[in-house]
Amino acid sequence: MPLMENTLENFAIDNEAGLRLGCFVAIFAVMLVWELIRPRRVLTVSRRNRWPANLGLLAINTLLLRLLFPAAAVGLAFSMSDLQWGLFNRVDLPYWLEVAAAVLLLDLGIYVQHLAMHRVPLLWRLHRVHHADLDIDMTTGSRFHSIEILLSMLYKWLLILLLGPALFAVLVFEVLLNGMALFNHANVRLPTGVDRVLRVLLVTPDMHRVHHSILRRETDSNYGFNLSLWDRIFKTYVAQPAQGHDGMTIGIPDFRNLRQVDGLPGMLALPFVSRP
Repeated sequence: MPLMENTLENFAIDNEAGLRLGCFVAIFAVMLVWELIRPRRVLTVSRRNRWPANLGLLAINTLLLRLLFPAAAVGLAFSMSDLQWGLFNRVDLPYWLEVAAAVLLLDLGIYVQHLAMHRVPLLWRLHRVHHADLDIDMTTGSRFHSIEILLSMLYKWLLILLLGPALFAVLVFEVLLNGMALFNHANVRLPTGVDRVLRVLLVTPDMHRVHHSILRRETDSNYGFNLSLWDRIFKTYVAQPAQGHDGMTIGIPDFRNLRQVDGLPGMLALPFVSRP
């Protein structure tokens, strides 16, 4: 392996945890300031009521992943490179092209996973914890039931087994996924022209906010997390909410009780509740 490629691969395996945490903290800080200075919507539920549970769930999930999957996705990719499993271990591509293709295919895989979370009833029970938030800001991007998080990691492992991507590609994808989850859930205002240009390629906050609408047609749209092209290709793209961003209601029609949907015990129990 050429020196530059070897350096990037070693960097990925040696710095995965620290880099992901550092990027998360940095993006979190930037988005927090942005939300305070230039919010997109007036929040209907205060941060004091929502943030302790949302961030508490994030802390639980982070601990579970580190306990059950200490090697994380990059560690599995390292093992696959030794075993020569997966698509990219079987084809000879320039390193830069392999990294780009792997990030693209991993992003497609997450789009498919997100679609399945909405279409499969048992998976929707888990995923509705994410959608039951009565408002949307950057902490919503980290609000997922612990079982969904564990299933998501197993799914990413399956993708890595099939693709055999470069370690650096997996690291880039993981950093992008975490960072974009904060960005596109953030309650921030982008100039209309900037939003229009960005969403040609990327999922913007206004684009993803449609996905959190209480209206089912809008909930079942805009599944992308990083790239907007998958929604356009697979005809799941909705440009704007019917009631406008200021008038739209966030959440799920059947679950509007603050204690149930924005309290940590209620959030953890939500997949096992048939009705409010």
